[in-house]
Amino acid sequence: MSPQGVSDCAPTDVPGRLGVSTTMKRKPFHRLVEEALAALPAKFRARIQNVAIVVEDYPAEQSARRGLAQKPPKSGASAKKPPVSDASEENREGLLMGEFIGTPATEKSVWDTAAGPDRIVLYQKNIEAACRTEGEIREEVRLTVLHELGHYFGMTEDQLEDV
Repeated sequence: MSPQGVSDCAPTDVPGRLGVSTTMKRKPFHRLVEEALAALPAKFRARIQNVAIVVEDYPAEQSARRGLAQKPPKSGASAKKPPVSDASEENREGLLMGEFIGTPATEKSVWDTAAGPDRIVLYQKNIEAACRTEGEIREEVRLTVLHELGHYFGMTEDQLEDV
């Protein structure tokens, strides 16, 4: 909800889904990401370094299937290691909610050359498709941010299941 008590969301019918999902404008979605980060304990926030948190509509391969254009990767992006496997961040409908792209902090060395920031990408349209209310979107954003930060800190899928 916005400060005036007016919802930042609008219900929409999503093909292939039972019921109605909710869509949100990008700015309020970004605020949810900021809220999730602000809620982290200070000792964890202080250890997050050189990570860009990005919101995109869909993963590149899903956009290609939908015929949507994606921005080309930035120069130097191919020099990075492939993303950490993130299969469990797919929800019950098989939609990828987010992913960590980069090298986990536990695998970094002072001898590594900088290739730009690591990235955590949240896929807004997939999160919206899995949620029916603004409250569900807020919770899914929180869980996805925590999950991807877990990968940043070097946790595996099995370890994240226990968290």
